[in-house]
Amino acid sequence: MTVTVETGLWQLDPTASAVAVRHKTFWGLVAVKGTFAGVTGRGEVTADGAATGSVTIDASSLDTRNKKRDEHLRSADFFDAANHPEITFAVRGAERGPGEAVHVDGQLTVRGISRPQQATAKLVSADADGLTLEVEFTVVREEFGITFNQMGMMGGPTTVTATLRFTRTTA
Repeated sequence: MTVTVETGLWQLDPTASAVAVRHKTFWGLVAVKGTFAGVTGRGEVTADGAATGSVTIDASSLDTRNKKRDEHLRSADFFDAANHPEITFAVRGAERGPGEAVHVDGQLTVRGISRPQQATAKLVSADADGLTLEVEFTVVREEFGITFNQMGMMGGPTTVTATLRFTRTTA
């Protein structure tokens, strides 16, 4: 069964959305996980089914359940939230693929550095008033100037997962 997405403007529902990160540390033995509490976004679906939009994350809202680690992640060693308070994913285009797949072509900006980012999301649900997408992709943090790596403990990519619920604001 194919889910139809209505045309119009869409607003992210932050209470029904979640963005998380996971990164292996201690030479791949332990995964550090965290969630961002501050997430906003918007989008537009056109009559031809194409979509554009953006998701903005408050870099200082990361919570790994360890206050000292969170403060370090917000520091200039990592997100540099004082100078770069937002992480953005600008969707240049999104098109339906086979089944419930949505191919997303975007630009990720972290610490003021922008890089192209592609992902395949899954359209979990959609009706006239709302839609929910789930997505997972990896990021090479060094490409965004995040090079802190004490004793080589934090190599490899960071995995970003998101459940994004949008509500339709206009037709």
